[in-house]
Amino acid sequence: MSRLANLEPPRAAGFTLVEALAALAIMAAGLAAIGELAASSLGAGLRTRGHLAQIAAAQGIMTGLPKRDALPFGRLTGSLYGHQWRIDAVPVTTSFLTGGSTPWRPQGVVLLVRSPSGATIEIDGIRLHKETPK
Repeated sequence: MSRLANLEPPRAAGFTLVEALAALAIMAAGLAAIGELAASSLGAGLRTRGHLAQIAAAQGIMTGLPKRDALPFGRLTGSLYGHQWRIDAVPVTTSFLTGGSTPWRPQGVVLLVRSPSGATIEIDGIRLHKETPK
């Protein structure tokens, strides 16, 4: 009788092939989502780095602008830190200054900075321009 007791069918232990494939598919989907998140985070970091470099170049250009009475009306161009820049200085017409005796006139300053990658940033401002007496 002891011989018959040992002839019981073995119990199934471990995973079936279908269970293993399902687990691998779930892991692959999770890893793909993590990879996509890492790639988008890296791209956002690179765009932020480029934007900060553009802002630093714009700050350097604005810091180096001539004094109020020395910035001529017209266009100036140049390059700083590999960024191409252009400044357009134009007179601003105002209705409250007609016939006034002040030597100060508003001057519109538009700064356009283009990074080596081609991205551009534009900064608009107004500053007072002192006209020399005639």
